[in-house]
Amino acid sequence: MNPLLPALAALTLAAPALAQQAPAPILTTPEAKDVWTHARPEIARVTHVSLDLTADFAAKAMRGTATLDVLAAKGAREIVLDVDNLTVSKVTDAAGKPLAFTIGPRDAELGSAMTVTLGAARRIVIHYATGAGASALQWLPPQLTAGKAKPYLFSQGQPINNRSWIPTQDSPGIRQTWDAKITVPADLVAVMSGERRDGAKGIPAANGMHSFRFSMDKPVPPYLIALAVGDLAFKATGPRSGVWTEPSQLDAAAQEVGDVEKMIDAAEALYGPYRWGRYDMLVLPPSFPFGGMENPTLTFLTPTIITGDRSNTDVVAHELAHSWSGNLVTNATWSDSWLNEGFTTYFENRIMEAVYGKDRAAMYADLDWDGLNKDIAEAGGQTGPTTRLHGDPGATAGQLDYFKGSTFLRTIEAAVGRARWDAYLRSYFDRHAFQPQTTAGFLADLRAHLIQGDKALEAKLQLDRWAYQAGLPENAVHVTSPTLAQVDAKLAAVRAGGPVSAVQPQGWATQQWLRFLNGLPRQQTPARLKELDETLGLSVSTNAYVRSAWAELAIANRYEPALPGIEAFVTSVGRGLLIRPIYEGLMKQGEWGQPIARRFFDKARATYHPATAAAVEKIVTGK
Repeated sequence: MNPLLPALAALTLAAPALAQQAPAPILTTPEAKDVWTHARPEIARVTHVSLDLTADFAAKAMRGTATLDVLAAKGAREIVLDVDNLTVSKVTDAAGKPLAFTIGPRDAELGSAMTVTLGAARRIVIHYATGAGASALQWLPPQLTAGKAKPYLFSQGQPINNRSWIPTQDSPGIRQTWDAKITVPADLVAVMSGERRDGAKGIPAANGMHSFRFSMDKPVPPYLIALAVGDLAFKATGPRSGVWTEPSQLDAAAQEVGDVEKMIDAAEALYGPYRWGRYDMLVLPPSFPFGGMENPTLTFLTPTIITGDRSNTDVVAHELAHSWSGNLVTNATWSDSWLNEGFTTYFENRIMEAVYGKDRAAMYADLDWDGLNKDIAEAGGQTGPTTRLHGDPGATAGQLDYFKGSTFLRTIEAAVGRARWDAYLRSYFDRHAFQPQTTAGFLADLRAHLIQGDKALEAKLQLDRWAYQAGLPENAVHVTSPTLAQVDAKLAAVRAGGPVSAVQPQGWATQQWLRFLNGLPRQQTPARLKELDETLGLSVSTNAYVRSAWAELAIANRYEPALPGIEAFVTSVGRGLLIRPIYEGLMKQGEWGQPIARRFFDKARATYHPATAAAVEKIVTGK
């Protein structure tokens, strides 16, 4: 039993309206211990965060207060929070009485432990400012935006970056409700991952500023608190959905994500009601480090998905699916991130099948199978320790959290039948809604509610092997794509020496391009590379996925004519999935490639999100 449960009634009496509900449970089993937090939630935990912050674009800092509601076990004297390079001026109780606090030494990965002496206080107010280079925040000058006229700010919290701008217990297993007032220059608009409580223009504030208020009355893991500020406009895509972005990008963005209402309907038909109110999207500047981020009520999206043909809407389906797997039921620690990403990749594919048909869904699944086998091979093969689903946080190789996790679920579906599996999965989301989960907890639930003592089915599924052992079990289900089989035929002809002009890729979706480019032999002659580039227009493609795949092939052959285009790409796109392989490829090319990688990074670094810059720095320095 959670030792904090007897204190719930006392907390409810003290909490504001937004938090007047029983806090989400925490898990206290050994596998639920989060080694990426300083917090000790079994002693004292945060249940609600109330932010009142001002965005200082000149100083590139957020300043103001965070008011935390605390649920403490009997006799608890202090609460431990996660902070990273915050300047804290004072801490008080709700009445303004000062509270003692200390901030411990900074760990390069985890930040610092901030310990506040509580006394009788169950609400604490922290006055603070963010530090230079806060890992969650990217402050963009006007020239790095689409409009080139106004600055931009956005946050990226996952996995543990939000401690650099919010002093709280930054663990996915410690769910919290929140509200915020964000004050920004009057010519900018603030958006957040919660219900918008004011109109598009906010409410007037002093000194040429205005404020926007937001709230989230459902307990969420703190990495899902997200903010963006910029020259933003909105366009509806349906009765409960719409897109925010810079005005010059708005029509293209809205067109690209125009199927989102069909996706919401499909998702609800599969696994139950969408429980977050609105589903809006924010298309960010090119430096956004991910394809998408599943922030509740406001998915963040990379502009690299905008190709004019909706061939990358799987990213939207993926982030929408997170509204169930990840946001509704969340991995308790990052050792089990496959519970978020593997479930979501499976669910994403089911949404794509419902909206676009089996052939298109098979195309995505088949490409994922390619990625799965590539990641396993590069991680040491069937015995590689980083090919396990459950393991040290952040250690799973490549995208195996996504690919191996989704293949695991697809294998269960094939074994028990789709109808039985869907009924189970829908009930699973209902049973664990707004709660953390572990691999052990999922397997226990699976055995209790699906397998139900069927020893033959238990043996057939090999659950523990999938979850805890390396490699790919032999019962893994591979979905093959007829569409990609046609690409494979053209690829085989080119591999046999046939002319590139016979490929005729007009009308290809991104996935067909990737199957072709990634299937080419890594060793090519300069003449063949020239033929590929000139015939297929690879260096001038407007599809970021194509540009990235072409760059990998060109670098593997030290093809210098491609370098100007590659340099232009890595200095204009900040999505890690697309640029990391380029830097890794250059570094593998020794004396030829390593100076180029460092030169590109020196030029591009200021345009990257801090998390991306740190990841690329590790690649180019080897540290």
